[in-house]
Amino acid sequence: MRAGRRARALTIAGSDSGGGAGIQADLKTFSVLGVYGMTAITAVTVQDTRGVRRAETLAPEVVAEQIATVASDIGVDAAKTGMLATAAIAEAVAEAVAAAGIGILVVDPVSVSKHGDPLLAPDAVGALRLAVLPLATLVTPNLPEASSLAGIDVRSHEDMRRAADAILELGAGAVLVKGGHLYEERASDLFVDAGGQEWVEADRIDTPNTHGTGCTLSAAITAHLAKGATLRDAVLAGKAFVTEAIRSSLAIGGGIGPVDPLWPIEP
Repeated sequence: MRAGRRARALTIAGSDSGGGAGIQADLKTFSVLGVYGMTAITAVTVQDTRGVRRAETLAPEVVAEQIATVASDIGVDAAKTGMLATAAIAEAVAEAVAAAGIGILVVDPVSVSKHGDPLLAPDAVGALRLAVLPLATLVTPNLPEASSLAGIDVRSHEDMRRAADAILELGAGAVLVKGGHLYEERASDLFVDAGGQEWVEADRIDTPNTHGTGCTLSAAITAHLAKGATLRDAVLAGKAFVTEAIRSSLAIGGGIGPVDPLWPIEP
């Protein structure tokens, strides 16, 4: 038996049968970063590198029971959400997280897949804003997701700041607005909390294989928070981790290949 205790992280998200995003990407990331990973599956998707062909959501009470069960027995140092799919699931997740006393929650407000397939029902955005965001330690929207949450069109650095302020007003502790959709020379994300703002930059990697980028980033941040890092340090470490995962992306399948959260491990 190993001495000491391994940090524990919970991912509340959908399953990606292609292994590139969702629960599968989160667990790979947790494991590589030395964190014990647990799951509360919200939906099962039938997908590969070419797109999502079908999705079946689980009953909200089953999602909530998964959270309550692992939290009461194993414990959760930090959790993250991904695909919540429906308003009923989002509300059930918020209630279960609050009841379990999970104090660190990273919210990746997944709304569409990398292929453009919808992963969040239109009526679920309101539940996400009203029920889930007030529990969030950090929210990590890309530009379309930031637009949806903030209710404004986000197309510039200034828009990113306005969206971050609007999301903070919904009760989130901090926001990392991801600027990848600006397609600039550098990959620039905006981190904003009560203490101010900071641009987090990295190399922009020229690759078409970017499936799972957001999941890997939010999972890496969650893993570092579970291990006791400050929020700023976890964001910086997560950004560095996902940059290397993109650099090591895999040209597999006939569509958009995944980033590789296993990049620290030699093939």
